[in-house]
Amino acid sequence: MLKETWRSDQEYMSYVGELLAKPEVQKLANYTQHHFSTRLQHVITVSYLSYRLAKKFNLNARATARAGILHDLFYYDWRVTKFDRGTHAWIHPRIAVRNAEKLTTLSPLEKDIIIHHMFGATICPPKSLEGLIVSMVDKYSATQEYSEHLIQEFEGKMLKKFSFAKVSK
Repeated sequence: MLKETWRSDQEYMSYVGELLAKPEVQKLANYTQHHFSTRLQHVITVSYLSYRLAKKFNLNARATARAGILHDLFYYDWRVTKFDRGTHAWIHPRIAVRNAEKLTTLSPLEKDIIIHHMFGATICPPKSLEGLIVSMVDKYSATQEYSEHLIQEFEGKMLKKFSFAKVSK
């Protein structure tokens, strides 16, 4: 659905195009997020779906789109890197805000959306509906990205076990 739709959405691109062009954001393509997606693919998916929901509900679509792009702006493998002062779920939003502030001026709403996008894994809820949207879309996207991995693994096992020929889509 999202493969290239976001690229042709002029309003969306007016909000995030400058951010997406930055090398610091493009660098996210070098990190795997949920098995078969890169962190860059993940933030674009979260950003665009969240933006569309914010528009539908007459919320701040610009802040939602920008915060969606910036919500996982960190440069380490979260499966390997561990912290003494808290979990990845609590620490990485703060790292993302710090990194984002080096690239652009964040509105208070954008900052809040990024800091609280891990609601559910942390106990701090977002202060806005925009933040709740990004938080929920982030969980949806992560589940979808990881489920794709599980489905492919399951299909492979079934094909091998039952010697079925794979039917092309």
